[in-house]
Parts: sequence; structure tokens; C-alpha cells
Amino acid sequence: MSITSFVRKPLVVALLGATVALVPAAALIASRSAHSEATAGNASTPATETVPATQPVVTPELAAASTDFRTLVRRYGPAVVNVSVRADGATAARRDMPPGMDPDNPLFRHFGMPMVPPGAPAVRGEGSGFIVSADGVILTNAHVVDGAERVTVKLTDRREFEARVLGADEKSDVAVLKIEASDLPVVKIGNPSALEVGEWVVAIGAPFGFENSVTAGIVSAKGRNLPDDAYVPFIQTDVAVNPGNSGGPLFNLRGEVVGINSQIYSRSGGYQGVSFAIPIDVAMDVGRQLQADGHVTRGRLGVGIQELDQALAKSFGLDRPRGALVSNVEQGGPAAAAGVQEGDVILSFDGRAIDSAGELPSTVAAVKPGREVELEVWRDGKSRNLSVKLGGAEAAEVVADGGAPARGRLGLRVRPAAAGETGDSKVERGLVVEEATGPAAAAGIQPGDVVLSANGRPVREVEDLRTVVADSKELVALLVQRGSSRIFVPVELG
Repeated sequence: MSITSFVRKPLVVALLGATVALVPAAALIASRSAHSEATAGNASTPATETVPATQPVVTPELAAASTDFRTLVRRYGPAVVNVSVRADGATAARRDMPPGMDPDNPLFRHFGMPMVPPGAPAVRGEGSGFIVSADGVILTNAHVVDGAERVTVKLTDRREFEARVLGADEKSDVAVLKIEASDLPVVKIGNPSALEVGEWVVAIGAPFGFENSVTAGIVSAKGRNLPDDAYVPFIQTDVAVNPGNSGGPLFNLRGEVVGINSQIYSRSGGYQGVSFAIPIDVAMDVGRQLQADGHVTRGRLGVGIQELDQALAKSFGLDRPRGALVSNVEQGGPAAAAGVQEGDVILSFDGRAIDSAGELPSTVAAVKPGREVELEVWRDGKSRNLSVKLGGAEAAEVVADGGAPARGRLGLRVRPAAAGETGDSKVERGLVVEEATGPAAAAGIQPGDVVLSANGRPVREVEDLRTVVADSKELVALLVQRGSSRIFVPVELG
């Protein structure tokens, strides 16, 4: 069992899986934070005061919600469980090796690569989970049970059960466990879409192995998109969560589970006020599919997208930056069949407005493959509707994020691309950049880039590009290919 971390210098996005230690040695780390942690049942009663009759009456919509969490904890705390995992030391070491390395290969040994030590101690870890069915179905994080050879679930009454992993989905970080028991306490499932920023929320879990710990905070933001997590619109909170809280529930004040605590942003690897939870509707849908089919299917649109800034929005004639800009259309994919083009801006999907590009992947993924949905796209200065039949995304991306951004008013010296020069057999047009100066260089365009279109119009000859630039006033949006990535680059004309 290992903790997977993504480094985003100077911050670290850390999965909140168990505190990991090699057996028999283990270390517990205690930390203090702005949020206090209290074991279930030890919450204190908030102070109250009598409001004099002369003070203004507070209207119901502005009245503060009670922050006495004792009833919530007493009623639903018993449905929160501790999840302990154990993996053979050699197995864990093999799993952590770089892809493609096989320690049993003689070449591996010949070139002095590090070997898996014989008799390596077992690796243990701890996380949290919660019971969603009285017959022993439990939700937790996929990273909590990743690579585990044995999973043990401990209830608040100190009973322990060996659990089976019914399924785990790495992309959403959701796993389903099953223990052989009956008449178990269960949580109540809430509606995360009704959750509001500023609303109080409560977490129960086992930070650093301290079981049944209760912490509280508020919802800081909704619909957060994190690196490498395009399928989940995370709930951001300031609830104190730490390693060991992974897989535990996030409650609203009505005692309903609205999310699964999953990740934190931190410079230290511990809580620093920014925590993320998977919305419970996403988790429950994944859980149902894992139980029924053993895997998860997601809708696929087949486009590459990027965010619009003010300059790009202006160049495409939009009133403000909104929507998802299509930088690439997969040949033969669902979007291509529906008539989606590079340079389209997707404004809505299946009736839901798309305000930023980050909202589109999770929205598409939530729709079943094979269903027809309506797309509203912005093209040539006006909106139009397209009908698209979604494909399946088991082995493909729902949408792909665009790559990193690319004489006269433009500052480019270009020539038509020769056959096969672009390095992409699918690209049969374009202008190869030989020199970039002035506005083009400032926008990030480099020699070797291939300009495919300008303001949505294909450019095959130098004159095509000159015509578009001549017709433009302040900005021109160039679709640039660099390697296998495509992205629109707004260039301010000189």
C-alpha cells in the first residue's frame, strides 16, 4: 500500500489514503490545525445567548444554521468504518517499480537494477469508508485499497470483518467493498447539487489512524477540476482532513452524505485548509456500475478542448470568455459525425450551460454511451445546435485537453507544409513556421509549429493567412499544431 502524490510545485496534491508504514515499525504523526478534531461523541455544546426583544428580528433565510453536530454524529457516526489494508512487501515493491520493469528479467539483474529484497516486510495502511447498504456494502476510495491483498473493515462497535473488493475505478477514485453482515447502520445519501458555497459540512474518518474523528468546516467552492482528474467535479472545503480520512463521508447539516473525502492541497502533505471531496452522486453512480458490471462506462465526445481567455473570446466574437473551445476533432469520432469543427465553442451540452472548459469532461462522462444529446456551439459569430450520439470511453478519453500554447503585423515567416512534414498523417494542410518574431513570438509560437487555421478558416497557402490577417482588426486566433498537440493561440496584431 502506498500513498500516491502529485507534485504541483510549490504545492502537493496528496491522496488521503492511509498512513503507510513498513511492519513492524510504524509512526503516528500528530498535528495541530486551525480546525479542531474531536472523537465521535465528544463534541461540545455551542454557547447560546438570549436576543433582546429590541434587536432586529433575523429573517429565516439569513438565520445561521446550528453548528451543534452531536445529533448528526450520534445518528450516522456508527455507519462510518475504518478500512485497514495489508499487502505483501514484495508485491508492493513490484507495484511501485517504473512501468515495464520486470525484476525477474535476467537483464534487470545484470545491469545492477535494485532488486526486490527477499522477505520484504508487509506494508499496511489505513483509510475510511461508510456503509451504504445494511447488508454490508461499503464505499471508499480506490487508492485506499489499491494493491491490497487483505482488507479489514472495523466498525465503531469494534467488530471486525474481512472485506471483498467488489470493484474499483481509478479514474473517479471510488471503490466498493462488501462484508458479510446484516442489519448494519447506514448513511443517508444527499444531493450535492443542492450544496451551497459557505454551507457547513462535517467529516468523519480516521486521520493518522485516530478512528471516528469528527471535523467540520464550510464548502469553499464547487465543481473544482484538478490535474489528472477530469471526470470528477470536486467539492472544495476547508474541513480538516488528513492521511487516513480517505474514503470517509462528507455530511451536510441534515446528516446527508454529499461527498467522499479524497484529496488535499498541501505543502507539507498534511492539512492546510484546502480539501477535496468526490460528489456523492458521482460516487454512487460509479458504485452501481461496479456492482452490476464490474466496470464503469462513460460517454465520449471525441474532441480536444481548451479554455478561452479574454483575447480568444474576443477573436471569436463572444461577449465574454465562456464555453469550451474545440482545438481538435477526432476523425471518425462522435463529434466529427455530428459536424463539430475545430474552432467551434461548445456553449452547452444536453441543455446544461458550459461556462468553462473544465466542466465539459465530467458532464460528458456522466451520460451513457449511445445516447443522443444536443450541443450548442458558437461558430462564425452565431450559435447553432447539433445532435451528437455519444461513444463509449472505457479505453479512450472523453475529451482531451489542449497542449501548451504556439513578417508583418503577425510576425511570422511561413511556408506550405510538404507531404508528411507535419509528422501527423492526419494533417494534410497547414503552414510550417520558419521564423516567429514580434506578436507571434510573444504569443508563444515557435519555429517548427504548423499553423492549421486562422480565425477558424483553414490555411493551406501563405496567401490564405495574409487574407485572414488583413481582415482582422486587433486579434487573430491561430490553430497551431506542435508535435501531437493542437491549441488555439490568440495573437495581438502589430
